[in-house]
Amino acid sequence: MSNTTDAFTARLRELGAHGEVVEFEVELPTAAAAAEELGCEVGAIANSLVFTADGEPLLVIASGAHRVDTRGLERSLGIRKIRRASPEFVVEATGQPVGGVGPVGHPQLIRTVVDRGLASHPTVWAGAGAKHAMFPTNFDELLRITGGSPADVGRS
Repeated sequence: MSNTTDAFTARLRELGAHGEVVEFEVELPTAAAAAEELGCEVGAIANSLVFTADGEPLLVIASGAHRVDTRGLERSLGIRKIRRASPEFVVEATGQPVGGVGPVGHPQLIRTVVDRGLASHPTVWAGAGAKHAMFPTNFDELLRITGGSPADVGRS
Protein backbone atom coordinates (compact mmCIF):
# COMPACT_ATOMS: atom_id res chain seq x y z
CA MET A 1 0.00 0.00 0.00
CA SER A 2 1.03 3.59 -0.55
CA ASN A 3 1.44 6.16 2.23
CA THR A 4 -1.84 7.77 1.15
CA THR A 5 -3.82 4.55 1.35
CA ASP A 6 -2.07 3.53 4.59
CA ALA A 7 -3.25 6.76 6.22
CA PHE A 8 -6.73 6.32 4.76
CA THR A 9 -6.91 2.71 6.00
CA ALA A 10 -5.83 3.84 9.47
CA ARG A 11 -8.63 6.42 9.51
CA LEU A 12 -11.19 3.80 8.45
CA ARG A 13 -10.06 1.58 11.35
CA GLU A 14 -10.32 4.49 13.81
CA LEU A 15 -13.91 4.99 12.65
CA GLY A 16 -14.74 1.28 12.96
CA ALA A 17 -15.37 0.83 9.23
CA HIS A 18 -15.32 -2.75 8.00
CA GLY A 19 -14.19 -2.60 4.37
CA GLU A 20 -10.61 -3.16 3.22
CA VAL A 21 -8.98 -0.68 0.86
CA VAL A 22 -8.33 -2.19 -2.57
CA GLU A 23 -5.62 -0.70 -4.79
CA PHE A 24 -5.84 -1.14 -8.55
CA GLU A 25 -3.17 -1.20 -11.26
CA VAL A 26 -4.92 1.70 -13.02
CA GLU A 27 -6.58 4.94 -11.97
CA LEU A 28 -10.37 4.85 -11.86
CA PRO A 29 -11.26 8.38 -13.01
CA THR A 30 -15.01 7.87 -13.46
CA ALA A 31 -17.85 5.94 -11.86
CA ALA A 32 -18.21 3.96 -15.10
CA ALA A 33 -14.53 2.96 -15.08
CA ALA A 34 -14.73 1.96 -11.41
CA ALA A 35 -17.91 -0.07 -11.96
CA GLU A 36 -16.35 -1.87 -14.91
CA GLU A 37 -13.20 -2.71 -12.92
CA LEU A 38 -15.25 -3.89 -9.92
CA GLY A 39 -17.96 -5.70 -11.89
CA CYS A 40 -20.79 -3.79 -10.21
CA GLU A 41 -23.54 -1.39 -11.24
CA VAL A 42 -22.48 2.23 -11.76
CA GLY A 43 -25.10 3.19 -9.16
CA ALA A 44 -23.10 1.30 -6.52
CA ILE A 45 -20.16 3.69 -6.93
CA ALA A 46 -20.16 6.37 -4.20
CA ASN A 47 -18.62 9.47 -5.78
CA SER A 48 -17.20 11.91 -3.23
CA LEU A 49 -17.73 15.28 -4.89
CA VAL A 50 -16.63 18.56 -3.33
CA PHE A 51 -18.59 21.75 -3.85
CA THR A 52 -18.43 25.23 -2.41
CA ALA A 53 -21.60 26.04 -0.50
CA ASP A 54 -21.73 29.75 0.25
CA GLY A 55 -17.91 29.61 0.21
CA GLU A 56 -17.58 26.62 2.57
CA PRO A 57 -16.74 23.04 1.52
CA LEU A 58 -19.65 20.67 1.01
CA LEU A 59 -19.02 16.97 0.38
CA VAL A 60 -21.73 15.25 -1.64
CA ILE A 61 -21.43 11.48 -1.74
CA ALA A 62 -23.47 10.71 -4.83
CA SER A 63 -24.41 7.50 -6.55
CA GLY A 64 -22.47 7.10 -9.79
CA ALA A 65 -25.86 6.84 -11.52
CA HIS A 66 -26.83 10.38 -10.49
CA ARG A 67 -25.92 13.88 -11.53
CA VAL A 68 -25.94 16.26 -8.58
CA ASP A 69 -28.83 18.73 -8.69
CA THR A 70 -27.17 21.76 -7.08
CA ARG A 71 -30.33 23.90 -7.23
CA GLY A 72 -32.32 21.18 -5.47
CA LEU A 73 -29.61 20.86 -2.82
CA GLU A 74 -29.55 24.63 -2.34
CA ARG A 75 -33.27 24.54 -1.57
CA SER A 76 -33.20 21.45 0.65
CA LEU A 77 -30.10 22.51 2.62
CA GLY A 78 -30.91 26.22 2.86
CA ILE A 79 -27.78 27.27 0.97
CA ARG A 80 -27.72 30.32 -1.30
CA LYS A 81 -25.19 29.07 -3.88
CA ILE A 82 -23.56 25.69 -4.50
CA ARG A 83 -20.79 25.48 -7.10
CA ARG A 84 -18.36 22.77 -8.16
CA ALA A 85 -15.08 23.35 -6.35
CA SER A 86 -11.80 23.95 -8.15
CA PRO A 87 -9.17 21.19 -7.97
CA GLU A 88 -7.10 23.44 -5.70
CA PHE A 89 -10.05 23.96 -3.33
CA VAL A 90 -10.69 20.18 -3.27
CA VAL A 91 -7.09 19.41 -2.27
CA GLU A 92 -7.10 22.19 0.33
CA ALA A 93 -10.38 21.00 1.87
CA THR A 94 -9.76 17.24 1.72
CA GLY A 95 -6.02 16.70 1.39
CA GLN A 96 -6.93 14.32 -1.45
CA PRO A 97 -6.84 14.64 -5.25
CA VAL A 98 -9.85 15.13 -7.50
CA GLY A 99 -10.77 11.66 -8.74
CA GLY A 100 -9.57 10.02 -5.53
CA VAL A 101 -11.44 11.87 -2.79
CA GLY A 102 -12.73 9.57 -0.11
CA PRO A 103 -15.62 10.18 2.26
CA VAL A 104 -13.25 10.54 5.26
CA GLY A 105 -9.63 11.32 6.07
CA HIS A 106 -9.83 15.07 5.57
CA PRO A 107 -7.86 17.61 7.64
CA GLN A 108 -11.11 18.96 9.14
CA LEU A 109 -14.73 17.90 9.24
CA ILE A 110 -16.66 18.80 6.10
CA ARG A 111 -20.43 19.15 5.95
CA THR A 112 -21.53 15.99 4.13
CA VAL A 113 -24.67 14.70 2.47
CA VAL A 114 -25.06 11.10 1.32
CA ASP A 115 -27.23 10.21 -1.67
CA ARG A 116 -30.24 8.14 -0.63
CA GLY A 117 -29.86 6.36 -3.98
CA LEU A 118 -26.90 4.47 -2.51
CA ALA A 119 -29.20 2.78 0.04
CA SER A 120 -30.58 0.44 -2.63
CA HIS A 121 -27.16 -1.23 -3.02
CA PRO A 122 -26.04 -3.67 -0.29
CA THR A 123 -22.41 -2.83 -1.08
CA VAL A 124 -21.17 0.48 -2.42
CA TRP A 125 -17.61 1.35 -3.39
CA ALA A 126 -16.11 4.65 -2.30
CA GLY A 127 -12.81 6.38 -3.03
CA ALA A 128 -9.96 5.72 -0.62
CA GLY A 129 -7.99 8.95 -0.90
CA ALA A 130 -6.12 8.07 -4.11
CA LYS A 131 -7.12 7.79 -7.77
CA HIS A 132 -6.34 4.06 -7.84
CA ALA A 133 -7.94 2.95 -4.55
CA MET A 134 -11.45 2.22 -3.29
CA PHE A 135 -13.13 0.45 -0.39
CA PRO A 136 -16.44 -1.37 0.04
CA THR A 137 -19.00 -0.01 2.47
CA ASN A 138 -22.74 0.58 2.66
CA PHE A 139 -25.15 3.49 2.97
CA ASP A 140 -25.58 3.24 6.76
CA GLU A 141 -21.84 3.00 7.34
CA LEU A 142 -21.23 6.03 5.08
CA LEU A 143 -23.69 8.05 7.15
CA ARG A 144 -22.02 6.93 10.38
CA ILE A 145 -18.37 7.45 9.44
CA THR A 146 -18.95 10.82 7.75
CA GLY A 147 -21.53 12.22 10.17
CA GLY A 148 -23.42 12.98 6.98
CA SER A 149 -27.10 13.54 6.36
CA PRO A 150 -29.16 11.46 3.91
CA ALA A 151 -30.37 13.49 0.93
CA ASP A 152 -31.86 13.18 -2.51
CA VAL A 153 -28.89 14.69 -4.31
CA GLY A 154 -29.64 14.31 -7.96
CA ARG A 155 -31.25 12.84 -10.97
CA SER A 156 -30.38 9.93 -13.20
